[in-house]
Amino acid sequence: MPSIYSLKPRFQALLRPLTRALARGGITANHVTLSACILSVALGLWLTLRTDDRRLLLILPAFLFARMALNAIDGMLAREWNQKSRLGAILNELGDVVSDTALYLPFAIVPGVSAILVALTVALAVMTEMTGVVAIQIGAARRYDGPFGKSDRALAFGTLAFVLGIGIRAGLWTNIVFALAALAAALTIFNRARAALRNAQP
Repeated sequence: MPSIYSLKPRFQALLRPLTRALARGGITANHVTLSACILSVALGLWLTLRTDDRRLLLILPAFLFARMALNAIDGMLAREWNQKSRLGAILNELGDVVSDTALYLPFAIVPGVSAILVALTVALAVMTEMTGVVAIQIGAARRYDGPFGKSDRALAFGTLAFVLGIGIRAGLWTNIVFALAALAAALTIFNRARAALRNAQP
């Protein structure tokens, strides 16, 4: 299934000079991972507490782009600068799930948006990442299949935040968007599980 994840190599190439500078400055992959998670939780809490000003949602698209950059950087630091560790693997997976949850749940309290559909979408997003990791347990590689992986979710939620932030009111259309997002997440779970089973070592 097509996914924005396929653009990752080009994105990494653009970030490689910055990654090199961070590595030479003593910044580790775990530093970047933890920073991205802490900033995500802080922004999620702020958006939750400031529901009176929807213009603050305009911060989210830029932050999601920055978070994708941080995620790419921590991966390159780990692989290309010999910083892989068991702790790093745990922090990377947990950090992504915690960050997604913190950044996307605030949509549940936007007037006109179905809290149930938002919660369902976030829960399925967590299951999506869990399915990707479980692939390792059965002898396959970590799965990143689409159509609604981490980068795709960032694009979808970032676009929605921009539309709501410029003053367009939520309503039936937003609930349709979240319903489609939930379906896309469910399809992603299926695709990752199927691919893992096909590629698992006997």
